[in-house]
Amino acid sequence: MNIKLRVEKVFKIFGSRPNEALNLLKRGESKEAIFQATGQTIGVQDASFDVLEGQIFVIMGLSGSGKSTMVRMLNGLIRPTSGKILIDGDDVASCSAAKLRDIRRNKITMVFQHFALFPHRTILENAAFGLKVKGVPQSERQAQAMAALEQVGLASWANSKPADLSGGMQQRVGLARGLATNPEILLMDEPFGALDPLIRREMQDELLALQSALKKTIIFITHDLNEALLLGDKIAIMKDGRVVQIGTAQDIVSNPADDYVAAFVADIDRGRVFTAETVASVPSVMQLDTDTAGDAVRRMEDENLNAVYVMDGEDLAGLVTYQLAAVADRDSGDDDVKLADVMVTDYPTTDRDTQLSALYGAASAGLPIAITDDDNRLLGVVEPEAVFAQISADQVEAETPEAAQAEAQMGTQEGGAR
Repeated sequence: MNIKLRVEKVFKIFGSRPNEALNLLKRGESKEAIFQATGQTIGVQDASFDVLEGQIFVIMGLSGSGKSTMVRMLNGLIRPTSGKILIDGDDVASCSAAKLRDIRRNKITMVFQHFALFPHRTILENAAFGLKVKGVPQSERQAQAMAALEQVGLASWANSKPADLSGGMQQRVGLARGLATNPEILLMDEPFGALDPLIRREMQDELLALQSALKKTIIFITHDLNEALLLGDKIAIMKDGRVVQIGTAQDIVSNPADDYVAAFVADIDRGRVFTAETVASVPSVMQLDTDTAGDAVRRMEDENLNAVYVMDGEDLAGLVTYQLAAVADRDSGDDDVKLADVMVTDYPTTDRDTQLSALYGAASAGLPIAITDDDNRLLGVVEPEAVFAQISADQVEAETPEAAQAEAQMGTQEGGAR
């Protein structure tokens, strides 16, 4: 995939003497010390990352971490003190006002936490507002807005007013307004933060469903780690204006960069982070036509397995357990027992992207779980012990004052950075 947005060594300092603060920062002074000495506030410091086309890139952190300052720099609402912000090669940080307007009209749009709907306008008119600002003719903008409302499931409410809709439905109108302009990049600043937990999860699922169809490039801001882990293809964690770690959910949970990140992930349900693919192993298989129950017993004894899968050529045919194969082989005397006579065809399967939390039940049965594709081809197996080892893996404990402070912050702070 192509790089859609690139941030290169971006700093943002609020105040009348940014260069003085920037020099102190580059000499290693802390954010707090610089504020005490100069009165300048460090918003973002030395941030660099790439966002790929079609990716959901989540920026998360506690209040004051700099995440909302960052997102406002991405569309030029705030100019960085130094550094580059490139969208398809155009530097939002230094381009002309005319170029910036063109980028905002045609490439990037923002969806806010507070829906900002016009109470006196219909849902259709609200969804079409961005198109009206762009000067799109009325009939065309209504058609595009209606298509966007259909995408978020609100076409039947087009002639209603915002007061007639629930909070979750109003947020979907805000999303439709962003989609109606057909932007290449969606900036979403804590868009679900004002919703109750049930509606919030529904909106997260709807966003993922929309993304699977639309393949937009999305920069999503949140202070909720669970939301970040659910939505993000890549996640950037910020602290005191710095990006302290970038990675997939699995990268961050498995290998936190420091004590601050470790405190974030300490209580995460690992079963929702890791998938079948992450714990899969190469399957040990037998062939239906050529192998026998005795062959299967010897294979399982050699490899310390309690079951093996049986293939009919390239097709998955069934499963043979050690108990069934050993009993049949023992009772047969010198006769070979065909695998078809001891094979079971009711066996657990999953796909590679299934969360481990959904495999608890199957793993508890003690049989290896087959990872299959749409053509029922065997891609790998998940051994039950691999599931439970991953979800019960020891978490990195907070051992330093910094980690303890981060953990305490997470219990007391809400909302996003400004």
